[in-house]
Amino acid sequence: MKAGPHNALTDVPGLLVGHAAITDGLSGTTVVRAPEGGAVGGVDVRGAAPGTRETDLLDPRNTVQRVHALVFSGGSAYGLAAADGVMAALEAEGVGVAVPGGVVPIVPAAVVFDLGRGGSFGARPVAATGVAALAAARGGPVEQGVVGAGTGAAVGGLKGGIGSASAVLDSGATVAALVVLNARGSAADLDTGEPYGARVGLPGEFPVLDIDPEVLKAKLVAPPPTLGTATTLAVVATDVTLDKAGCARLAGMAHDGLARAISPAHTAMDGDTAFGLSTAARPVPDIVELVELQAVAADVMTRAIVHALLAASTVTTPAGTWIAYRDAARS
Repeated sequence: MKAGPHNALTDVPGLLVGHAAITDGLSGTTVVRAPEGGAVGGVDVRGAAPGTRETDLLDPRNTVQRVHALVFSGGSAYGLAAADGVMAALEAEGVGVAVPGGVVPIVPAAVVFDLGRGGSFGARPVAATGVAALAAARGGPVEQGVVGAGTGAAVGGLKGGIGSASAVLDSGATVAALVVLNARGSAADLDTGEPYGARVGLPGEFPVLDIDPEVLKAKLVAPPPTLGTATTLAVVATDVTLDKAGCARLAGMAHDGLARAISPAHTAMDGDTAFGLSTAARPVPDIVELVELQAVAADVMTRAIVHALLAASTVTTPAGTWIAYRDAARS
């Protein structure tokens, strides 16, 4: 097994990723745009404090089969407004489910809590932020770290952010993940200083860092446990043909990968939400291929979380300083 050419979500052909940040605070929005015609979607929500939109549509019992974009945003529930902008922009392009008189773009969304981290509680993404993120959506390398919906993210007292990873199976199929790491739990083992998920990395994928766990622990600024002030968001995608139930199962495997890389996960303070996407460009897998696909989905999610942790940079605002893992682990 190997990573795709960019080791990112965009290694699934047809998927585009765009980021936008607000200018008056520490927050932003990330958009995953589906190929023409949309992608089959599923969802699995396991956090106890989620903020979501249009996730009921992804229930396999419901009619709509494909989504046209996903929106991840900061701003807690206020940040769901970014999806309005994405819908409006897609409508202007004629993208969406055809209905009498026009189209309705299907744009599920989920949010992380970052309110006030830039110094102002009222600084958060709006519809225009979603428009900007959609306009920025591109293939190729995905910018990671303190960008888009990861701009104001924090994880276990450290700076969080965006991470991504991919894998190409022996069959040629691709599985890839993108994560917004904003968890109450820690992504690093404080007894060793190592990222929990580093052991899942491909050969040479993660740098070998000289880590002093005591220095790491001394620099942590862990927030008090407060309801709904965390949340990790993720999407795992593939070019293998899956139905909505299969995509929901793929999203469930993403949560397995999340639980390997963050401890604790799915807490009462987190709204952990994972989406599964299939572009359906390759044939339906047989049972052996399906098991491999699901197992690798968990691995790419774990790897994406490590990339988010490593890509983050230290940020200081009027509300405080969030130290990056790479800085906190050094004396």
